[in-house]
Amino acid sequence: MALQIYNSLHNRKEPFTPMDPERVTMYVCGPTVYNFVHIGNARPAVVFDTLVRLLHLQYPRVDYARNITDIDDKINRAAHDAGEPISTYTERYTTAYHEDMAALHNAEPTIEPLATDNLDMMQALIERLIERGFAYEAEGHVLFRVNAMPDYGKLSKRRLEDMQAGARVEVAAYKEDPMDFVLWKPSTEAHEPGWDSPWGYGRPGWHIECTAMINRHLGPTIDIHGGGHDLMFPHHENEVAQGTCCHDEPEEYVRYWMHNGMINVEGEKMSKSLGNFITVRELLASYPGEQLRLALLSAQYRSVLNWSDDLLTQSRQTLDRFYGALRDSADLAANSPVLSASELQDSSVVKALCDDLNTPQAIAELHQCTHVLYDEQADSDKKQRARALLVQGAQLLGLLNHEPESWFKTLSRGTSSITDERIEALLADRQAAKKARDFQRADEIRAELDAAGVEIQDTREGTRWQWK
Repeated sequence: MALQIYNSLHNRKEPFTPMDPERVTMYVCGPTVYNFVHIGNARPAVVFDTLVRLLHLQYPRVDYARNITDIDDKINRAAHDAGEPISTYTERYTTAYHEDMAALHNAEPTIEPLATDNLDMMQALIERLIERGFAYEAEGHVLFRVNAMPDYGKLSKRRLEDMQAGARVEVAAYKEDPMDFVLWKPSTEAHEPGWDSPWGYGRPGWHIECTAMINRHLGPTIDIHGGGHDLMFPHHENEVAQGTCCHDEPEEYVRYWMHNGMINVEGEKMSKSLGNFITVRELLASYPGEQLRLALLSAQYRSVLNWSDDLLTQSRQTLDRFYGALRDSADLAANSPVLSASELQDSSVVKALCDDLNTPQAIAELHQCTHVLYDEQADSDKKQRARALLVQGAQLLGLLNHEPESWFKTLSRGTSSITDERIEALLADRQAAKKARDFQRADEIRAELDAAGVEIQDTREGTRWQWK
């Protein structure tokens, strides 16, 4: 099925057609590495990792770049306050980001450019913008001349006249217009990093960093650019300006813009001032990464996602259902077919994902697979195909990465202190009590295990346990 993408540039769903059917290019704004990332930072990483999985199914090559911003004033201040070299500081939080994203089962991007490795390209693009009249130098700064671009604001749907009238931007004497934004700025403080340039010792503005990395690693025009909705203005709008105007013949900078919605926590905007700022690292201390990933995919990516205890509980129950269906159909595993690429393309899961990455519907289709596996009226062939789709469809969502027993007995433990050996010993005592018809003792053991967070199930094959 053909992929449909909601293009933020045109505010509508559009069929996705890459420039080159043999190679899809995609860029997603990565983290600014001055601290541990919060759950809102994780949403675009998970969303666009899922899109990449789908694109790999449909196209022979996908070049996916997700950058690391390691030049930023927040980094400078944080490293200065910590008394550390900036490079040491950013390396630590870059490593932490990699660890957190791997725990959420994100595959590594094809390319992960660092801003510090692309300063020459930034300077080259700035020189081009100056030569073409779209930028100017003033007091050691280089600024983009917004008035020189007639359709500035086309991505965010803001009229330049309205932005100028209500401007809440830095008003500096060296600016021709308050809306002009910085491409290069001087570094004058000891804690500020800097590099030699034609305009003096300084550092790049934030917006030029992504444009330079895209031009170097993917090309002057790319298929897809993703990021959070909060980046649409000014960051992505300024990227459009730079990326379009730096070439002799104006080229389309990005063909499809995709923006994910923000995350609220228990109905409120996440912020440090409200005390509801949650890092991925904090969440991983209490929940399996796969549970967090499913929670992030539970709402359509463009909508606001309400992060709550109920959402996490629901995600755990869904994964228990999926893993339970795999465990209970283990006898089918040896004979379950592997769906071919074309069969998977025609599946209900892929059809849902092709509808602008409708992950809630894709998850519902995986639930339907479990219904088939538990349907006593379904024949073996139908169950085998349902099992295959459950496994392969979940892989497109980055789910079901573990063996069922590992999920139930290890990954879902939570904070319980009871050991596996103690659980097995109590189950043996319970079995002996039941054999002796001491049902009171058997019930006491069940209650003790329940209090420790252990759920036991009596099946025809015997008693099994899992974390609640």
